[in-house]
Amino acid sequence: MRNDWEAVIGLEVHAQLSTESKIFCGCSTRFGDEPNANTCPVCLGLPGALPVLNRRAVELAARAALALGLRINRRSIFARKNYFYPDLPKGYQISQYDQPFSEHGELEIMTAVRDAEGHAREWRPKKIRITRLHLEEDAGKNMHEGLPDTDRYSYVDLNRAGTPLIEIVTEPDFRSSWEAYDYVNHVRQTLRWIGASDADMEKGNLRCEANVSVRRKGEERFGTKVELKNLNSVRFMQRAIEYEIERQIGVLESGGSVVQETRLWDDRAGETRPMRSKEEAHDYRYFPEPDLPPLVVTDEFIARVRAEMPELPSARRQRFMDQYGLAFNDAAQLTTDRALADYFERAAQAANNARAAANWVRTELLRELEASKTEVESCPITPENLGALIRLIDQGRISGKQGKEVFAEMFATGKSAEEIVRQRGLEQVSDVAEIERLVEQAIAANPKQVEQYRAGKEGLLGFFVGQVMKASQGRANPKIVNELLRAKLNG
Repeated sequence: MRNDWEAVIGLEVHAQLSTESKIFCGCSTRFGDEPNANTCPVCLGLPGALPVLNRRAVELAARAALALGLRINRRSIFARKNYFYPDLPKGYQISQYDQPFSEHGELEIMTAVRDAEGHAREWRPKKIRITRLHLEEDAGKNMHEGLPDTDRYSYVDLNRAGTPLIEIVTEPDFRSSWEAYDYVNHVRQTLRWIGASDADMEKGNLRCEANVSVRRKGEERFGTKVELKNLNSVRFMQRAIEYEIERQIGVLESGGSVVQETRLWDDRAGETRPMRSKEEAHDYRYFPEPDLPPLVVTDEFIARVRAEMPELPSARRQRFMDQYGLAFNDAAQLTTDRALADYFERAAQAANNARAAANWVRTELLRELEASKTEVESCPITPENLGALIRLIDQGRISGKQGKEVFAEMFATGKSAEEIVRQRGLEQVSDVAEIERLVEQAIAANPKQVEQYRAGKEGLLGFFVGQVMKASQGRANPKIVNELLRAKLNG
């Protein structure tokens, strides 16, 4: 973005809640079932069918609101949002309008200063104001077959219609596409962490929209905003916002005016394109939902939900830095997922060496999990067994190199480190007298190299280490070998 322009961005995140049934009926929310299998008169909007609010959806919405720093209103109202699409069988969506479930929140995120390639160079905190988080029902899903200029067919799958959603709306507090990117990742991580939503964008249970405008730096008045839809990945969202910023600047610098509209992101073309004129609230003709009473929550309900909340990822990241002395990037990586954070902490306690546990989890463990497409919950190496492996290395019973070999076998077989070391005879020789005997043999057998070393060719130390390790079949403790060789060669 050019230096004399400033972007102004607000975000709307829609997240499906992790309930087993829909928000106003008992139909399953299971993903991947046959199209239109999970429907009933209520979610199809048939005459005479009445909605009944799902209590679990309210509990998960409360979790999300508290985790994102919002105030929960003791009384909220459901409303009908009227619009006509094939994926909305009633012709309206049950949502919330002027009296939402929660509002007026402030959330601190960590956002990165990035280079031209998008690599994070420095992290800094940023406060984002959240306008509201409200409850609503999801619509169905339209599916299209065929290519342009051919016979095309459209179908609708209403399995998703009625799935409970929360919509999280921010103030226009973002000034770059990467700040928006970091915010959505923060929200996704938080919703998963507290069990409120799977937040899987590939399955469509988390979607986002961006409102983007630009203005000259120093101006206070907002420019005309454009809404971006069809943002089905966080990276697509970042790229779409970046493109839209440049497009709007180009329009204004050429003497044109930005039109308020809704645009879609076309990832193949790498551009946004018009979809329709932007709707305003009055276009939806909101009015209170007559079939649902006001949603009233008590102080006791909120206190119970708050008490059941886990330690949040940002708090746990800070604790890992304070308690275990980890760097920000290491602690952030270990708290991307709650199960991973739990695994690390148990391994650190078992090893009595948090930094070593962090290194093993971040490198060897994550690499094996990714290669085998295994979730950390299903890891064949328990945290306690990883801790035991680290202790073997710290005690000098095996080397770090051997430790990696043992780790690979542990992952493949599920055996403990002790068992593998015993079966393969890998335990290091740390008996000083035995290693000293091997060192003296190596020196006696190579007088020419000894003379060259003492003449200043100190690189030959590696040669002598190799001779001792060969004689010990790789089992001599390398630290002791190095210390004894230096002492005797320099003596």
